[in-house]
Amino acid sequence: MNQILKTHIRKTVDLQEIELEKACSFFEEQRFKKREMIINANDQVNHVYFIVSGLLKLLYTDSDAKEHIISFSMEDWWESDYAAFYTQTKATQSLQCLEDTVVLKLSFDNYQQMLTEVPKMTDFFLKKAIGGHITSQRRILSLMTMSAKERYEQFLKYYPSLLQRIPKIVLASYLGVSRETLSRFFESK
Repeated sequence: MNQILKTHIRKTVDLQEIELEKACSFFEEQRFKKREMIINANDQVNHVYFIVSGLLKLLYTDSDAKEHIISFSMEDWWESDYAAFYTQTKATQSLQCLEDTVVLKLSFDNYQQMLTEVPKMTDFFLKKAIGGHITSQRRILSLMTMSAKERYEQFLKYYPSLLQRIPKIVLASYLGVSRETLSRFFESK
């Protein structure tokens, strides 16, 4: 597992082997089953998760109990309710496994300690945060300015490998369309 994390970190920042070893020592492996919740709304959020294998969905449930899918996360990605993690407050979002999933989790205390002991990891997390922010802005703009068909085509462009892994009803929810509308998109391809 550590080799996967080391390779991931090396793509973003240049660390010496001793720094990589130290950084990896702050993580703990955890396994989850398909449909299992990693974070529930109102939970205290104490971890961020690096996905080694599997697929997750981050969602928000409104006051009418309607689910709104914020994002999907797969191998080599990070996920959490970041607002709750960084402010050490309760979750407003939930994180659920769409497949059996293996993560390397990093607690808030270990995160703080790692940044002290391996300062270059601050740059790593800054770059990851910027990338996530850009992706979030792209999603917000697509919801505001694109038709459902255009959102579907954008999803195919950026995440082609996810198409076969995400249940159609879940993908339809993410795109803000009915299952029938999504089926029509598939037929037109």
